[in-house]
Amino acid sequence: MTPLYAVLTVVAIQRLLELAYARANTQRLLARGAVESGRGHYSLFVVLHSGWLAVLAVTVPPATLPRPELLGLLAALMATRLWVMASLGQFWTTRIISLPGAPLVRRGPYRLFRHPNYLVVAGEIAVLPLAFDALAVALAFSILNGALLAVRIAAEEAALSARGRIAATG
Repeated sequence: MTPLYAVLTVVAIQRLLELAYARANTQRLLARGAVESGRGHYSLFVVLHSGWLAVLAVTVPPATLPRPELLGLLAALMATRLWVMASLGQFWTTRIISLPGAPLVRRGPYRLFRHPNYLVVAGEIAVLPLAFDALAVALAFSILNGALLAVRIAAEEAALSARGRIAATG
């Protein structure tokens, strides 16, 4: 297996494990009376992230050697996502799920940033292609991700403001 396919496999496995964890948390939260917002744009994120990996798999020559410093940065971003997930615990989902009366999360990266997971994802979407010299992929998917995040963050802020406070959901 080439370094490109090895890295893409690791990222894909991480994403699939995150989706399983998020799905379980979503089901538990909904059972407790949580409400989902922004459902309409969720599938676009699935397409974006799947497309990002697929485009890298088919456009980057398999023998391309990665830049080690950027792979290190990617690993740091992936570890930061685990910190985000651990900080939110049962409240971490890939959807906008708001549980009325739930306490604000103010630990971990949420002490520093309002939406740390979105910063991590933006970094990953840029850094992974750059690690394999795929500047056009990094730019194109970063722009698409930025446009989707504008919609996502607006929907999330609206859902959270309806509770009368801002809570961290992703």
